[in-house]
Amino acid sequence: MNNLIIKHSIRFILFVFLQIFIFNNILFLGYINPYVYLLFIILLPYNKSNKNLTLIIALATGLIIDTFQNSMGMHAFTCVLIAYIRSSILYRLVPQLKNKSQNMIEISVKEFGAQICIIYTILLVFIHHLALFTIEAFRFDISNILLRTIASTLITSIFLIIFQFLNSSSKLK
Repeated sequence: MNNLIIKHSIRFILFVFLQIFIFNNILFLGYINPYVYLLFIILLPYNKSNKNLTLIIALATGLIIDTFQNSMGMHAFTCVLIAYIRSSILYRLVPQLKNKSQNMIEISVKEFGAQICIIYTILLVFIHHLALFTIEAFRFDISNILLRTIASTLITSIFLIIFQFLNSSSKLK
């Protein structure tokens, strides 16, 4: 358990650091910003008994990103949103997850396979970006919101999937 806490604490520091100091300064085509800190929330272990802890961790992550981006709670809301819905997405993608006896399940390519991890990542990133850009626009400009959502989802998902595969390949060695 302590090993798991240390591992996820290092992930938290690493992804928040990468987001704040590197990826916040990268803009593709002038408005596409990859949000790699989402991988921390995506890779949090699925805990059947303590879903509130996941929501609190997501809130803290979002508030830290909001502090450095001066975005007034938008990331906090979207992080809590994806943390809240990730269990229902996992149940739809992996129905046998309900029958698992273990309390804490590690989310990884090794555990669920590449296809499920890719779909899971893309769905959560799309939902995060759609909510974030809708709140950010604060008007119903569907074409601009969808264009930014799809483009940012594509770029962010590519980065996150690469990070997931690099993480899984380093475990296999």
